[in-house]
Amino acid sequence: MRKFHHQNHILESSCFGILLVLLTLLHPLSVNATRETEYSPILLGQSCALSGPARDLGTELRSGLLASFAYINDRGGIKGREVHLISLDDGYEPDKAVRNTYRLITEDDAFLLIGQVGTPTSKAVIPIIEKFKIPFFAPFTGADLLRTPFRKYVINIRASYFQEMEKIASYLIDQQNLTRISCFYQNDSYGFAGLTGIEQALARRNMTLVSKGSYERNTLAVMGSIKDIYKAAPQAVVLVGAYTACAEFIKLSKTRVGQNITFCNISFVGTESLKEALGTYGNNVIASQVVPDPHETSIPLIKEYTRSMKLYQHDAPLSFTSLEGYLSGKLFAAIALAVPGKLTREAFISTMQSKGTFDLGGIVLQFGPRDHQGLDTIHLTTIYPAIQSLKTEEGK
Repeated sequence: MRKFHHQNHILESSCFGILLVLLTLLHPLSVNATRETEYSPILLGQSCALSGPARDLGTELRSGLLASFAYINDRGGIKGREVHLISLDDGYEPDKAVRNTYRLITEDDAFLLIGQVGTPTSKAVIPIIEKFKIPFFAPFTGADLLRTPFRKYVINIRASYFQEMEKIASYLIDQQNLTRISCFYQNDSYGFAGLTGIEQALARRNMTLVSKGSYERNTLAVMGSIKDIYKAAPQAVVLVGAYTACAEFIKLSKTRVGQNITFCNISFVGTESLKEALGTYGNNVIASQVVPDPHETSIPLIKEYTRSMKLYQHDAPLSFTSLEGYLSGKLFAAIALAVPGKLTREAFISTMQSKGTFDLGGIVLQFGPRDHQGLDTIHLTTIYPAIQSLKTEEGK
């Protein structure tokens, strides 16, 4: 009996040995897992709008990120490790963003999340970010909820919507001497963020909106807001929406109301997409920007961006949005390369905070232990007949 057990043990050992050899042949990376990590790719996850009314924002931001990572990888990557981007479509809908975020973290093992498009989608995933303690890097939104209260794992590049609204109010009121301002906004956290921003900017000047009107996200149902807004005869309308809805509102305003009104959009609108959607209706339309002119090649980083887009993403447009994506990718690389020793999420954040200043080539971003927003500058541009800088008073 003892002999039978001994033989059975030998048979089991032999089978196990054969199985181990087969597994090694089929999955050679499994036995080299520890060695592989030193040069394995750094995976970054992105959930963004690649379909729906906000798709231009997602596709252009992604193009800028891809161009920057291709440039970085061609020059040795991050200490020998290539950077790879995994992009999932959420259609600018919070529930899809939540599903994508869980997948990117738990299945794809993304090092961090980058380039989320929009306030409602960002708001929906914040609890997940903080649960898993994973950096939420360069979201394409200026919402205050990503800035106040301070959130350790949220890293913003762009200035806030409050800062954009202050710039717009300064131009309309302090420079143009307009007194009757209205607001057209998306009926969600993005729209409310912009609405609050312009209301606060007006309150600092002892003023209030003369009227306001909203529409539902991912729709073009703006007729109700047309009626709500123009009953107060505004001189200017501040718009907080996606480019499709904003274009529809402006075109209907000009054809049905026919007044000489100034329209001011914040950066999320996507200036180039808005211009294309407006066509010849772009007169008296202004947009605020949080990055420099993407054609200003006197700035070294923008010169590099222009060449990289032509080489790696030649079908994508040069735009404020793709430039912001490129800037985001370059900043990620600058921080990751500065990390001493092993690249971990905590080391990434602490390095960003301790180094503080990152000059990417004529565009300087500054961070600190309680300051996770790199840029504060706002530019104003006109839409028609061509997108160009709008001269504003110094300091405004």
